[in-house]
Amino acid sequence: MRVLLISTSERMGGAAVAASRLMDALKNHGIKAKLLVRDKQTNQITVVSLNHNWRLVWKFVWERIVIWRANHFKKHNLFAVDIANTGTDITSLPEFQQADVIHLHWINQGMLSLKNIRKILESGKPVVWTMHDMWPCTGICHHARECTRYQQECGECPFLYGKKHKHDLSYRIFRQKKDIYAHHRITFVTCSHWLEEQTRQSALTANQQIECIPNPLNTNLFRPHNKQNARQHLQLPVDRKLILFGAFKITDKRKGIDYLVAACKLLAEQHPELKEQMAVVTFGKQSTQLAEMLPFKVYPLDYVNNEHRLVDMYNAVDLFVTPSLEENLPNTIMEAMACGTPCVGFNVGGIPEMIDHLHNGYVACYKAVDDFANGIYWALTEPDYVSLSEQAYRKAVSHYSEDSVAKRYIDLYNKLTERR
Repeated sequence: MRVLLISTSERMGGAAVAASRLMDALKNHGIKAKLLVRDKQTNQITVVSLNHNWRLVWKFVWERIVIWRANHFKKHNLFAVDIANTGTDITSLPEFQQADVIHLHWINQGMLSLKNIRKILESGKPVVWTMHDMWPCTGICHHARECTRYQQECGECPFLYGKKHKHDLSYRIFRQKKDIYAHHRITFVTCSHWLEEQTRQSALTANQQIECIPNPLNTNLFRPHNKQNARQHLQLPVDRKLILFGAFKITDKRKGIDYLVAACKLLAEQHPELKEQMAVVTFGKQSTQLAEMLPFKVYPLDYVNNEHRLVDMYNAVDLFVTPSLEENLPNTIMEAMACGTPCVGFNVGGIPEMIDHLHNGYVACYKAVDDFANGIYWALTEPDYVSLSEQAYRKAVSHYSEDSVAKRYIDLYNKLTERR
């Protein structure tokens, strides 16, 4: 069987990493899988990139201009939405024509337009669409937050600046998607049960097939190692409790940096002894900025895309914290857990499906700084920390291993190709 996976990027961002890992998992199970991307970051032969030219850049810019205009020329939520008005027709590519199954992932920001998606569906090939956020089941937003308009029909969008209009840009894109979905069969795959529930409630996808399969992780690579050795590799102190926080862009407000800063300040006030006993390790763009914001010693690392270095990083720390305000099924949590590192996160998205409260980590009330701080302190002082670590590892292996996830996707592909 030949499967063509499609993603805007090969490695930049959690959705891209998940798509790349799935390609590898499928290949390890005998599937002839290729990944088609706009932005290629490695030399992998089975990753194919679109021909780069000025038109690809212009397509991305043109989409932003249209959104900017609809937003009354404000930057407000400029990258929280997409309209897929530009993209590339991939149906003439040999990789597409040879494929038995087309598997879409995150295809926004000029990779595929709605017209391109319609043409893919009109080819008659089975189409699987793994949802890494809510965009496929909403008008234009990637995360609807408190808005539920997508459950009936978008319009009066809270992500667009200015006076609300029933027939605004979100309404028009919603109608275009609805017309495409009404005439074609798509198998949507959500990575979390939380996203599955949102998708089933959408007026766009309610009548489509919806499955829930998590992202895969190489648990032979991401696994527990000697903590002291890992700290030495990364030149981190061996005599402190270390917590880890990271994101592609540390200062992205959606990743909850303000809540982490507030929680750390609260910890320093309530437990002043931690100032000498605890430190924070950060990774991602602009990670050095946290050094001036936290009351604890900070060890900033650059954005890490080398997986062996990531394994060292997760093994070096005692706790991974994710105060993110919008999440589906974070790769970072499953990576940390697979290395035997307990996690603390807010009760949002798929996080409570991953972290079993007080069993392998701590799930704090959404946006509750005091509860988040309490979770950090609890995890670092838990007498049976060894059990926490073991349970985190077991959860990752049993739920997210490449082997189990690949088998579920292959079973889905087989069912879809048998219907043709």
